[in-house]
Amino acid sequence: MLKTLKKTLKASAIAAAATGLMAGVAHSDSHGASTKLRIQTHFSTETLSGQMAQEFIDDVTAMSNGEIEIEMFFASSVVKSAETFDAAATGILDCDMTGGAYQTGKNPAFQFAGDLTGGYQNPYQQYAWLLHGGGYDALNELYNANNMEFVGWWIPGPESLSSTKSFTGVADLKGWKFRSPPGVITNIFTKLGASPIVMDFNEIFTALETGIIDGADAANLTNNVGLGLYDIASETNYPGFHSMPADHLACRKDVWDGMPDHHKAILKVGMQALGLKNSTINEVKNAETAKMLREKGVKLNAWSDEDLAVYRQAVQESWTEFATTPESKALLESHLSFLRDLGAMK
Repeated sequence: MLKTLKKTLKASAIAAAATGLMAGVAHSDSHGASTKLRIQTHFSTETLSGQMAQEFIDDVTAMSNGEIEIEMFFASSVVKSAETFDAAATGILDCDMTGGAYQTGKNPAFQFAGDLTGGYQNPYQQYAWLLHGGGYDALNELYNANNMEFVGWWIPGPESLSSTKSFTGVADLKGWKFRSPPGVITNIFTKLGASPIVMDFNEIFTALETGIIDGADAANLTNNVGLGLYDIASETNYPGFHSMPADHLACRKDVWDGMPDHHKAILKVGMQALGLKNSTINEVKNAETAKMLREKGVKLNAWSDEDLAVYRQAVQESWTEFATTPESKALLESHLSFLRDLGAMK
């Protein structure tokens, strides 16, 4: 049934694109303009992030007085998460609401468009680079070259790893098999002795349940609960330190360019509002979730300063090794220069 639904959605989307009926702007003047967008996110409606995505839709609809209509496909229901960007760029969808790190196979620069692993200490530093450190321009040099427009970020905050085995520090990573997103994370954890396995969000629960993996790099505490991971995994790390991915909204370039300016502004401001609300609600929810998990018997491990130093050494080595293209080197240097100016790193 699900496969049939996916095929139907894909077929209808392709047909609509071919006939020019895919999302876009009906009028470019300031009165009666209409924009219809088909967007996919990897989050399910059961997770906090999925609920926040729906709130973004509601905000955009209200701010545009209904001129912007969004059809959201949750839980990667049209194509796999890593295929969302291409599906938008080629017309199956209009916008991608997953994350840049899924596209590192195109260019390693996309790693630094989503997650400077171990670099920023909190979401607010990362938003500061985007808003005040030239981030929009730097990102769109990369996105525009791939027929997409970067619109905005939403950052839940530092993530926590889940594990069915002991997870108290670096020593526990030896031979640890875990779900990893694509990108520099695989390099970092391989250096530390772990065995990363790249897989889609929707495959994590079953892989944990059947023992294919020992743990997962999926999301923060609250979203991990939404994914059901702590029904199986008895250990986690909190506070998070290893990763703080920024999920993006990116739209196909011709769709973006065809929107009236006030629709572009609404979508950008809507993403900035989503970012603030998402980061702050996750800070609150994670504290509540940590208390609940402790009461449930899940062990929350705070790694020592010594273990964190070992991790960060592997991170900095991996950044340099991963930045193999001119675009990736430029984007990495933009982040690092900003962090140095903030006094957040040497």
